[in-house]
Amino acid sequence: MVKVTFITAQGDKVEVSGAAGDCLLDVAQHADMPLEGTCEGQMACSTCHVVIAPDWFAKLPRASEDEEDMLDLAAGVTRTSRLSCQITLTEEVDGLEVRIPGESRDMQRR
Repeated sequence: MVKVTFITAQGDKVEVSGAAGDCLLDVAQHADMPLEGTCEGQMACSTCHVVIAPDWFAKLPRASEDEEDMLDLAAGVTRTSRLSCQITLTEEVDGLEVRIPGESRDMQRR
């Protein structure tokens, strides 16, 4: 299992585990994080935008040009922003720390 720590917009830490090969968006949604993922991982929106802790950012594969274009549409983007639908958990990122931006909303929830 690969451990991931989500830091909510309120600063709470939520530690979860996913299997190697799992999509970070799916792991986040199962942990009840407010990431909508409107396009269901097709990289056609930016509703799964997260901020990766700087220590972990360089350990992830580089974002594609298409992902960078989608991030241009996200609110609160930082240098270490990524789309969670484009991150696959691997053993190399065991312990990954991910911040949920304050602008994140899951409009499918009430």
